[in-house]
Amino acid sequence: MALTRDFKATVLARVQADPAFAKALLDEAVTLFLNGEAETAKLMLRDLVNATVGFEELALYIEKSPKSVHRMLSQSGNPTMSNLAAIFSALKHELKVEIQAHAVSIASLQGNKPKATRTAKSLMNKMRTPERTPQASAT
Repeated sequence: MALTRDFKATVLARVQADPAFAKALLDEAVTLFLNGEAETAKLMLRDLVNATVGFEELALYIEKSPKSVHRMLSQSGNPTMSNLAAIFSALKHELKVEIQAHAVSIASLQGNKPKATRTAKSLMNKMRTPERTPQASAT
């Protein structure tokens, strides 16, 4: 299912209002790539690029045409490792962050999922659902 313009506008507004959300999207995209979910990671990167640096500026940064960058981050796109590294570099620069990856033993994760292993679906669902304040219970 294609994303609607309203959803893209929502991502843009959330990224502009909450820089931590942009960092969380980048973190999740990196985690997805490293865990073999490249298709979802590319789509998440596309939304992040739209909401931050933009395709025109990203294309200048990585010395590719905007059309080529759009194709790379499409569902069927197949960016090279060097192009992907350049995209991550541009986003790191734009968000003023560094990316660190750490290998951890699977045994150490049992019952204790690290924050970085959230699924893209849960992250996007959280963004779509307005946060609710806890209601005081009458007891």
